[in-house]
Amino acid sequence: MRLLTHREIERLYRILSQSMPGRSSSAKGPKGQPDPFRTCLACILSAQSLDQNTAVATKALFKLARTPRTMLKLSVEQVAAAIKPCGLYNVKARSIQGFCATLIDEFDGIVPQTRDELLRLPGIGRKCADIVLQFAFGQPTIAVDTHVFRVCNRTGLAPGKTADKTADALLARTPEWAVEQAHFWLIQFGKRICVARTPRCDVCPLNQMCRDYIDRQPVPMIR
Repeated sequence: MRLLTHREIERLYRILSQSMPGRSSSAKGPKGQPDPFRTCLACILSAQSLDQNTAVATKALFKLARTPRTMLKLSVEQVAAAIKPCGLYNVKARSIQGFCATLIDEFDGIVPQTRDELLRLPGIGRKCADIVLQFAFGQPTIAVDTHVFRVCNRTGLAPGKTADKTADALLARTPEWAVEQAHFWLIQFGKRICVARTPRCDVCPLNQMCRDYIDRQPVPMIR
């Protein structure tokens, strides 16, 4: 797919900044968690889980423990039972215990503030690391979820075969002024306009530059 030009990217973000609400003043962290440790665990639990199920699981888990040391006092079976509503609970329970053990052994129980260090923690992938950096530590980065990935690949903003490759390209191609809000604009656009099954191309403010939309237009016949 052809990439958007730098001029088109500037225009894309200007349009999104005017048509999408961006980050609200009430936005805290994933699933509303108040600290970096619980933000990390909420990310782990949210994988392949509906938001309402993740909320039930996190609430049940944090009733039992709220620090890495108290979490390790629980058995894997206890953790799995608490987080069962979010699915994949046995795998996630082991990841949580591994996360807590590594956090204590390598970082004295304190969640690190760099992507490379976060990625050393079990259960933390690129998207989760970027979410923690942005929400828990206020660092300018762009987490790529399914909505952002779809928008980037459809429009030609930052196409990539994997979310990680898209994340690298997106951060490199996003103007510095837009990085802080880009995550929110792109997610909101993906949920409201560039939806998965039937994108609303007819009302899309980006359709004149979107590579997918342009490529799908019929070629005029030469008479």
